[in-house]
Amino acid sequence: MVARAPRKRMYRTMQGRMVDIEKLRAANESVQAVGNMNVNSRGDVLGPNGQVITSKEKIIAKYYEQPKGMVSDTTVKGKVATAPQTPVKQTVQKMTPVAAKPALKKTVAPQPKKVEVTPVETSKPKAESTSKSGIDAALDGLE
Repeated sequence: MVARAPRKRMYRTMQGRMVDIEKLRAANESVQAVGNMNVNSRGDVLGPNGQVITSKEKIIAKYYEQPKGMVSDTTVKGKVATAPQTPVKQTVQKMTPVAAKPALKKTVAPQPKKVEVTPVETSKPKAESTSKSGIDAALDGLE
């Protein structure tokens, strides 16, 4: 078998132009990346005026020599992390017991009034009673 040459990654834009992404990356390798990480597009850590402080190779080597799960003592910029200070002892005031609150009285909800229902006779209609109650009494004087 004959090994093929690596294929160039060419992309067609929406307007139909062909763009080589790898060529763009290589041309802009030293340009500072957008954001607040102070790195160039290659991954080198940049200092003031865009000067390379730490190269990408050193950062990767440091990452792989450090065991997993371990945190380094120095940050990327080289500042030594300080150990947390021991907390200052504070005096604790003991609380005095508070007298128990009196038990709450149980309240009973009022029960609805029982209304006696009288059977209605269907055989004989009753004459209207003279004493009206409820809505009939309230509507009586409005006519």
